[in-house]
Amino acid sequence: MSGVTVRVPAKVNAQLAVGAARPDGFHDLANVFLAVSLYDEVTAAPADGLTVTCEGPDADKVPLDRTNLAARAAELLAARHGIAPDVHLHIKKDIPVAGGMAGGSADGAGALLACDALWGLGTPRDVLLEICAELGSDVPFSLVGGAALGTGRGEKLTELPVGGTFHWVFAVADGGLSTPVVFGEFDRLAEGVDIPEPAASPALLEALATGDTAALAAGLANDLQAPALSLRPSLAATLAVGTDAGALAALVSGSGPTTAFLVKDAETATAVAAALTASGTCRTARVATSPAAGATVLPAV
Repeated sequence: MSGVTVRVPAKVNAQLAVGAARPDGFHDLANVFLAVSLYDEVTAAPADGLTVTCEGPDADKVPLDRTNLAARAAELLAARHGIAPDVHLHIKKDIPVAGGMAGGSADGAGALLACDALWGLGTPRDVLLEICAELGSDVPFSLVGGAALGTGRGEKLTELPVGGTFHWVFAVADGGLSTPVVFGEFDRLAEGVDIPEPAASPALLEALATGDTAALAAGLANDLQAPALSLRPSLAATLAVGTDAGALAALVSGSGPTTAFLVKDAETATAVAAALTASGTCRTARVATSPAAGATVLPAV
């Protein structure tokens, strides 16, 4: 086989409720994931060793060593089956790097599925999900896609029904934000505060199930938004521009610094993206829809 290519989506958090820090340093979450139609592609091809290459926006910011989640995925899968991780992984980036949209996690899930197909392993899906959870909290959802509630540190998934298509605009900021640093700022801001157990909003889950865009807009929430804004105050201006341009709701995507805008339709998405791009408050703006399929093997060309 010459190579296997897997397409894998970005995500937005419709709700990210964060609990207090656990003894292991992680936080319990109620994380309502939505996969969106911005994609990376990961191609696995035969090789004499493990190598990683990357192309696309901000490719120079993607590590090409064993710290890359795609490389780690290949290593973990090979170890499970007692084989050498001999593969060349090529990542075609289109998901913002370090932008709070799980681009690195997507690459891990994509590499895992691509290597499993390339090596003809037929690994059961539950085992693939175990490996995903070992790779990182967001990686299992990158494999599953659609919509899901993530609990624990986000890796325990319950798939959710979605009753329609939602339209989004994503404003990509200059530079990234480190997820551990944002969680550290959350802990600093929450010092001395009694933090409730995180729980998904029933109204938000109902809005997803019925496809009610206005109700979903009313329920969007992200407990990491305040720490992200504390670390990057300029994001407030981006949020204001998108809202003024017609977005129904705006929030920081995950740990940021990408900001997400829910809009009523495709026409409004185009207008909001144009306003954001013209404002100078972000590097670029991207239009997408949700839900989107999870990691998918593409037909050979």
